[in-house]
Amino acid sequence: MSALAEALIDLDAIASNVRAIASVTGTGLMAVVKADGFGHGAVQVARAALRAGASWLGVTSTAEALTLRDAGVTAPTLSWLHGPDDDFGMLIKTGVDVGVSTTTHLHAVADAARRLGVPAMVQLKADTGLSRNGAAGDDWPELVGWARKYEREGGIRVRGVWSHLADADLPGAPALTRQVAIFEEALRTARSAGLSPDLVHLANSAAALSAPRTRFDLCRIGIALYGVDPFGVNGPGEFGLHPAMTVRTSVVNVKRVPAGTGVSYGPEHVTGAPTTLALLPLGYADGLPRVAGGRASVWLAGRRCPIVGRIAMDQCVVDAGDLPVTIGDPVVVFGPAEGDQHPPTVVEWARWADTNPHEILTGIGARVAREHLHGRARNS
Repeated sequence: MSALAEALIDLDAIASNVRAIASVTGTGLMAVVKADGFGHGAVQVARAALRAGASWLGVTSTAEALTLRDAGVTAPTLSWLHGPDDDFGMLIKTGVDVGVSTTTHLHAVADAARRLGVPAMVQLKADTGLSRNGAAGDDWPELVGWARKYEREGGIRVRGVWSHLADADLPGAPALTRQVAIFEEALRTARSAGLSPDLVHLANSAAALSAPRTRFDLCRIGIALYGVDPFGVNGPGEFGLHPAMTVRTSVVNVKRVPAGTGVSYGPEHVTGAPTTLALLPLGYADGLPRVAGGRASVWLAGRRCPIVGRIAMDQCVVDAGDLPVTIGDPVVVFGPAEGDQHPPTVVEWARWADTNPHEILTGIGARVAREHLHGRARNS
């Protein structure tokens, strides 16, 4: 490999995950490709998901939406997080739906549409309990009222009404039932005001797979699209999901050391017996969480070997014991099991770092080269 490390992205796994989720939901699917497709490559993931049957794409920002359009991806796309001074004209011109949560944003979108002479496609977001974006309380009827006014004037078209769930990964949580009820009331308010949205969507990955009442017209799939079980307990086998990313590198230095040898900064680790230390050219600048030092392991020489000592910015050290390790040996940091290889999973890395798989995937840095492959080709 030319890069010191690489992330292999299995696009067939992405496609398989879309089909598996669709078989459960029976609805349209929005493939969420924000944050560069959770670190997998937004354009490549979008194309794979669309070919597999996804009907919408979801992004966070204008820049992310325009990246898709510049690459020739013309599928229906929703962009939902903007400053009030954002360039809504570019979104309107390129046919991107704008997620709107405040009257301030709605006025700005309507002004941009008026200047262009082209109606803006808008999807109104209700806050149903997450307390992030979205309109709640009296703000929702006001937002709906202004939207209906602008729609009658021909400046916008309210294509969708939507919201986001707080803890759908906890099946049976009372908050989920409350959020659904609040959302249904918000939808009634919108329709009573004269709006007729074509799309109603609430479910994220976890809800799409476990809570039929949340599915409505469309389900937004994020972490499940990339092959990670959103419930984090039973693993990807329960829903037929396949992890799409494998991060691998190679050993760049090997040394045999005696007992009592300090490893990395501090040192926070001292060898308890003679052992072989293998140096990997990956560190926290590449996405290996510093806090995972002393907890995490990698797949090396046919087994899991622990990372010892502090993870540094550019490198980390693995204790290979008495394994016959040499410079250039391949290492899998995380990825799916293949045959008799059982490397750590991204879910395990998340546990070692006291975080979620989303942060691990999106944290894999730019120095880690991405290679997009199909199926078993990732092992070639």
